[in-house]
Amino acid sequence: MFDATKLQRLRDRYANASGGDIFDPEFARVAALQFTDGNKRALPYAGAPTLLDAPYRPDAADLADFGGLEIALLGAPMDLGVTNRAGARLGPRAVRAVERIGPYEHALRMVPAAECKLADIGDVPFSSRFSLDQCHADLFDFYSKIKDAGVVPLTVGGDHSITYSILRALGRDKPVGMVHIDAHCDTSGDYEGAKFHHGGPFRQAVLAGVLDPERTVQIGIRGNAEFLWEFSYESGMTVIHAEEVQQKGIAAALETARRVVGDGPVYVSFDVDGLDPAFAPGTGTPEIGGLTTREALELLRGLIGIDVIGGDVMEVAPQYDATSNTAQAGAQMLFEILCLATDALKRRRGS
Repeated sequence: MFDATKLQRLRDRYANASGGDIFDPEFARVAALQFTDGNKRALPYAGAPTLLDAPYRPDAADLADFGGLEIALLGAPMDLGVTNRAGARLGPRAVRAVERIGPYEHALRMVPAAECKLADIGDVPFSSRFSLDQCHADLFDFYSKIKDAGVVPLTVGGDHSITYSILRALGRDKPVGMVHIDAHCDTSGDYEGAKFHHGGPFRQAVLAGVLDPERTVQIGIRGNAEFLWEFSYESGMTVIHAEEVQQKGIAAALETARRVVGDGPVYVSFDVDGLDPAFAPGTGTPEIGGLTTREALELLRGLIGIDVIGGDVMEVAPQYDATSNTAQAGAQMLFEILCLATDALKRRRGS
């Protein structure tokens, strides 16, 4: 029972404490990153926005070692590969505008900004806004520079075709595995003379020898395009439909995903249309019956310990969502992938 003695103990500690006085050692470590000059914090609605409030380092790409960064957050504002509703080119800007994501991941008990050197390095420098082929050449060149510098890229798109060229760069020496959360498998073929479209990046990545299909799991798949995804099954990918997640549970999906990707390098690709449009309507190809944001968080958090070497959040198209919920969800998923990448980075460096 709460009594006068307990109340006095609380008064002794907190009656004259400010909001910046945090006594628990773990919480104090987080607070030290937030509070300056006593209890003063940066205004979340002021200043230039960056991805996850990371430092802005647009100069990093001009340096051979990317300025010593370990993780680079960046935008890829290109949506020339969509099959229907355009607008994901505005995704990076919308996700940057989301405030108050992090710095603490309470379920994983992580503060990634304190555990690695990271920055928002700006956007991929596309040389043409009109040529899809040229955009993919630019993507491959830029992510090759990132790989050569030993930096882990975490990207906000943009349409999902972008991931193909990222994988070409990251998997050029050894094919990587992948955890892919999406409504669609994105393994269809060329259409109308174009292979760079958001419905087929992972077929192209497998055929290019940069993605290992037997170490690839696709989660949340649903909708009327199932007949287009035979390549996923033929190549040996593991497909977990949204209905299976509901019927068998998150734990079963995670057990399968961890078994499939194993101990090798893994890329994590999150298409925001993997979420039900009740949670993320701002996307080009919404499909009802999808994951909740809570389920998506549980899936990503449950992947802690896999060897993440890159990741992305794709297909945020903010103009279809007056609430900004889609961008909010995308930013949170990016933060969870950042936690996975930070954990993997720490284990690779032995810290």
